[in-house]
Order: sequence, then structure tokens, then C-alpha cells
Amino acid sequence: MCATLCWGVLIATGWANKISGRQGLRNSHMVLATMALTFGSLHAFAFTLLQLGAFPYLKLLVPFYDGGLLRHALGIVGLEVMLTIAITAGLRKKLYYRKWLRLHQLAYVAVAVTVVHSWFGAIANGNLAVLWLAGLTILVPTATIAIARFLPPDWLVRLGMLEPEPGFEPEPDGAGGSALDISVDNERCHRYGICQAEAPGLFQLVDDERLRYERRPPPEQFAKARAAARACPMRAIELRERVR
Repeated sequence: MCATLCWGVLIATGWANKISGRQGLRNSHMVLATMALTFGSLHAFAFTLLQLGAFPYLKLLVPFYDGGLLRHALGIVGLEVMLTIAITAGLRKKLYYRKWLRLHQLAYVAVAVTVVHSWFGAIANGNLAVLWLAGLTILVPTATIAIARFLPPDWLVRLGMLEPEPGFEPEPDGAGGSALDISVDNERCHRYGICQAEAPGLFQLVDDERLRYERRPPPEQFAKARAAARACPMRAIELRERVR
């Protein structure tokens, strides 16, 4: 589950593009998600096989049914949200992309809820003293990557998670140096809105599904422009550096 989330972030940000082609990255993300859902479903189904206090199927589907506990409800909600995301993944081309993306981003909430479920379960079963170190070893990198997904590029550069790029630091007024031109291939662009999410000051989808963008961004926006170009799934954004 944590590996699925981390790999999804690496694909969305373009950080994993040097490892393989985009289709290969998506396929590996789907394999990890399938494994996570399979193990989660088997874990839930095992509660129906308990010799003492076996769960009826309805109790596995409805939180707090028949006196259900909070930790069980968290696990049910987390698994059901992830199953919903997996089912709707095949409808990406049939739904308005930004709405589908918002639903897909609920995976962050589902993973957080499931982690809390696992933590409470370990406490209830008396295993926390044994499992806490392994849990933190998995959770810390997952939380770090998930948080990094939403940090501005300049923060990532300061943290060393991105290489500083030419033109990243703004120059004094009237100083010479490199400048950046942005162009978007209209045939490749599918108006997904990922560029707007990465650089809202440079890209904007208007009501008639046209993309407006700043062709010559200021130096302080260079890093965000590059982040948008890396994240674009259609590779429709082209950046050209020039000398002012």
C-alpha cells in the first residue's frame, strides 16, 4: 500500500521518468495497487474464518455495524475508498479529468486512515512493542514522499530533493542572464490540468476548456514551469532557454 502511494507520487511528479517509459511506470503502479488491494481483501476476508467471534459479511462492509469498533471501521473505510479508486481508474478517459483526479487523490486519505487502523490494531492485539519499528521504517519515507508531492519546487531545491536549475534564483532588475519561453503543443495537450496544479500562476484552464499560459514567465517561476513540464503526462509543454 505504501509502495503504491510512493510510486504514484514519483510518476505524477515525473521524478521516476528516467527509470522507465511512462507506460511501464503506470503498469508497475497498477501491479502494486492490485497487490495492496488483494492483501487487504484477504485480510478482511480472514475475519469471517475466525473460530471465535467470526464476522458476518455485512459487518465487513458497513462501518460500526452490530457494535463494530472504531479500528475496524477505519480499515473498512480505507479499503472501500481504495477499491472505489481502483474501479474508477478504468474510467479515466470517460470522466472529466480534474474530477477523476480529485477522486484519485483520496488515496492519500485512504492510506492515512488504513495506517491508523493498523496502528490501533497492533495496540489492541498487544503487538505494538514488536511492530512499531517496522511500521515507522515504512511510514516515514511514505509520509516524506507524500508531503514532498505538495511542496513548492523552491522548497524541494533547498531540501536537496531537486537539482537547482538555471534561472531558478531571480536576478536583480536590469541584469542580464537566461530567460525562459513556454510553448504548449495543442495537439498533444489533453487539458488534464496537471500543469495548473503544479504552476497555477503560469497555467490556467478556462471554462471553455482552453489552456491559457504565461509564455515568458518571470525568473522566480522558472522552477514551477519545469515542474509542470515534468509532470505533464502528454509531454505537451516545451521550454526554451534564451539569453536576455
